[in-house]
Amino acid sequence: MNIDFPPPSKGTYNNAGSSRKLCNYMEHEDLERMEQGIFTEGFFNLTDDNIYKSQVIKDIDTNIGQLLKTDAKFYAIHVSPSEKELKAMGNTEQEQAEAMKRYIREVVIPEYAKNFNKELSAEDIKFYGKIHFDRNGSDNELNMHCHLIVSRKDQANKKKLSPLTNHKNTKKGAIKGGFDRKNLFQQVEQGFDKLFSYNRPLSESFEYYNTMKNGSITDQLAMQERQISDERKMNECSHVSIYADRQVGLSENKQESSLSTNNDSRQNSNTTDLGLSSVLGLLTPDTNKEEEQIPMKKKIKKKPKKGFKR
Repeated sequence: MNIDFPPPSKGTYNNAGSSRKLCNYMEHEDLERMEQGIFTEGFFNLTDDNIYKSQVIKDIDTNIGQLLKTDAKFYAIHVSPSEKELKAMGNTEQEQAEAMKRYIREVVIPEYAKNFNKELSAEDIKFYGKIHFDRNGSDNELNMHCHLIVSRKDQANKKKLSPLTNHKNTKKGAIKGGFDRKNLFQQVEQGFDKLFSYNRPLSESFEYYNTMKNGSITDQLAMQERQISDERKMNECSHVSIYADRQVGLSENKQESSLSTNNDSRQNSNTTDLGLSSVLGLLTPDTNKEEEQIPMKKKIKKKPKKGFKR
């Protein structure tokens, strides 16, 4: 899972003024998809879908109490799953889009709020999201990702919240709290794995990438050893699973063969019984038929002998 905070600039990500330019960019993909007859996803927040862009701009641009003209008014966040992660989120674009909104609402924003260490919840964060389905310059088959625009101020328009601060849970001085981006990346990654039952290899984890990029040589070698060990365990588990599947298949085949043999035996037994019955039927005299074939002897009446009458 790749999450990044684009730095403020003079272009699209200029966050010292109105959010209109960024909102226009977040909506640029919709026209192309509508011309192709493909569904689009509107802006969403913690509770609602299909929010109008004009409402987003108004809410972000008016939630700027006590901010100076040159202060940041909002921040942008990109949430980009890998192809493997997207497949775990659903089989179609609609399923993946719904899963992405669920992930933002149930994992990303709650962890974002918690990470300021100011006793904030997801309900305290004013944000809007927009899902994109294509990514320029990418050769991947699946490219869905999400753009978030988050207000610098909380929902109550009282607390200043900056995810780009270098302070981390400070308790003294003018700035209390802070923001630990490393901790956020780890927490939202773990939240993703739990939410979608994703079995993440070590080589795909933030811990691995961060160590291989920023760790010492010793840390990198130790991480590589962990990776080799984990891959060996996964291969062993895979072999065990394949063996178990084969055993189940052999058992099922034996059962089918046994059933087939029993059925054949029953059929042969029935055939034999029928054959014996036929033979016995031929050998056994049918008394009724014989009685019909042998004619009954007629009784002959004796004529009286002629003689002299007395």
